[in-house]
Amino acid sequence: MPKRDSILVNSMDSSSSMAVGIWDGSTPGILKALNPHRHDHYTCMLVEVGQLEVLFDFEKLIMPAGTLFVCPPHQVHQITTAVGASGYYISFEGHHMTRSAKDMLDASLNETIILSISAPEQQWFTSILSSLLNLDSINNTANKEVEQPLLSAFIAQAVFCHQRRSAAGSSSHSPRVMRIANEFRKLVKRDYRSLKRPSEYAEKLSISVAHLNDVVKKTTGLSASGLIQKEILSEAQRLLYYSRLSIKEIAVLLGYNDTKYFIRLFTKKTGRSPGDYRKTLRSNPDLD
Repeated sequence: MPKRDSILVNSMDSSSSMAVGIWDGSTPGILKALNPHRHDHYTCMLVEVGQLEVLFDFEKLIMPAGTLFVCPPHQVHQITTAVGASGYYISFEGHHMTRSAKDMLDASLNETIILSISAPEQQWFTSILSSLLNLDSINNTANKEVEQPLLSAFIAQAVFCHQRRSAAGSSSHSPRVMRIANEFRKLVKRDYRSLKRPSEYAEKLSISVAHLNDVVKKTTGLSASGLIQKEILSEAQRLLYYSRLSIKEIAVLLGYNDTKYFIRLFTKKTGRSPGDYRKTLRSNPDLD
């Protein structure tokens, strides 16, 4: 596949913070998504007919009819096959949800929510998407007071379905623990290029490093340092595969002016040097 100097980022139309519609294999947005890309917003697709094949970062997933997925901002994905598939899509920015719905979604979204939903669930999700789609024919302009509760209900129900299917729910953790964990994850996603030490995040959260580590371990199974490094390494892996950037350029982009240090860190954590990792990915036909 052709490599890019950087990974394509698809943005929302500046005139709207939400878009909903029906898609099939010939829809312009689907054709555009045949290339590796990421969004600066949340996106959700419901597969109603056929089968969709999508590459999320480096994992190829096959999603038959009755699959709902919600993808967070900045994750790299690519539709590899959409022949005979159709359904609904909805793209939205975080501020278009209620605060409680956004907090629920962010707490559940480690990478991507992918659900195999029942017929009654599919009917309910479809009814919400259809209602949002038909609002334009009822109102002359977008009505946030109507759109926001419908979108928030859609997201909240998706999270409830996800939690029911998850082996490890968040109900055993106190609201304060979940709030700290959620805020830490958001800070890491925003600042991992410049902030590398748990102490820097603990200071921003006004808690001790020990308390931060305890919260992160309880909710993710990783240490605070481990979660920071996971975010860094995930982005490094995306750039090694999806871009033409040199290893030195990638190191600098991730906040490491010392390329040798970055190479040592990457090698220690993945078992392969960045160069070997890139060669392995390019030689794997399943990822082309």
